[in-house]
Amino acid sequence: MKADYAVDLFNHRLGKAQDQLAQAELLLKDGRYDGSVNRSYYAIFSAIRALLALIRLDARKHSGVITYFDRYFVKTGLFDKHFSRIIHTAFDVRQASDYEDFYVISADQARLQFENGWNFVQEVENYFELVRKDELQLPEVPRDKKSRG
Repeated sequence: MKADYAVDLFNHRLGKAQDQLAQAELLLKDGRYDGSVNRSYYAIFSAIRALLALIRLDARKHSGVITYFDRYFVKTGLFDKHFSRIIHTAFDVRQASDYEDFYVISADQARLQFENGWNFVQEVENYFELVRKDELQLPEVPRDKKSRG
């Protein structure tokens, strides 16, 4: 795989995901569970956007990013369905935590979201390493697709 803008953008977004995970961990240790859940979700979201950079896709809405991940990485078998469940659950929990009055995140929920975020980011790192070594391919994307959804 040659170095180009897509790889640079992948690395930037993955670095952002790793930083968000570090923030989530600090918040978790400090008992700030709603903040930890938020950062865990955004770590996953940033990791997905890193993947999408490799296939030159992005979306304006969170739902579009998740849809592209499901379409091009899960339905193609490049990522297990378990990772789709992780992002969908993280989205729902983050939405509830951020927007529902009196919604309280437990320590166990926050820990699970952090662990899922960590596993997700690790899987993205592993996938990229295999692509870089030409052991896995990127999914095919019809080029008539808009680059921003």
